[in-house]
Amino acid sequence: MDIKNLVPSIWRRSDHAMRHREENPFYALQREMNRAFDDFFHGFSLSPFDTVEGPFGSFMPTLDMSENDKEINIRVELPGMDEKDVEIFLTEDALTIKGEKKEEKEDKGRGYYHMERSYGSFNRVVPLPPGVDTEHAEARFKNGLLHLTLPKRESAEAKGKKIPIKAQ
Repeated sequence: MDIKNLVPSIWRRSDHAMRHREENPFYALQREMNRAFDDFFHGFSLSPFDTVEGPFGSFMPTLDMSENDKEINIRVELPGMDEKDVEIFLTEDALTIKGEKKEEKEDKGRGYYHMERSYGSFNRVVPLPPGVDTEHAEARFKNGLLHLTLPKRESAEAKGKKIPIKAQ
């Protein structure tokens, strides 16, 4: 069975156009060149933050979050960044972490000169449980790791109530 018979006739402009395209050697050449470029550039990173969002200047930093009765601890990995490159906004129900990295590398040697520039930005919003004390939150930054401590209000800890289960 011919595969083009499976394609609806609405999508095929005409059988004549399909046959003409298959017979022309330049269409085959174009198809092979497109495949070669796709294969060559697949996996290349054009950004210092090539992760989830793709290779064109934005990424989502990895984040570890733990919670206990008294506080929420958050650790964010921001390799190659300084504290001046990061902004933190805290509200009652969300934590927003924004940042931008600008990097330039210059290498001069005998008979050559190489300069590379890369830029990337991110904006990560983390929803928070109710009862976070925004007034006493702390942030520390060291060696590309951002540590946030978000204490809980006393009233937030006392809101929960354990309900006993009765057997019938």
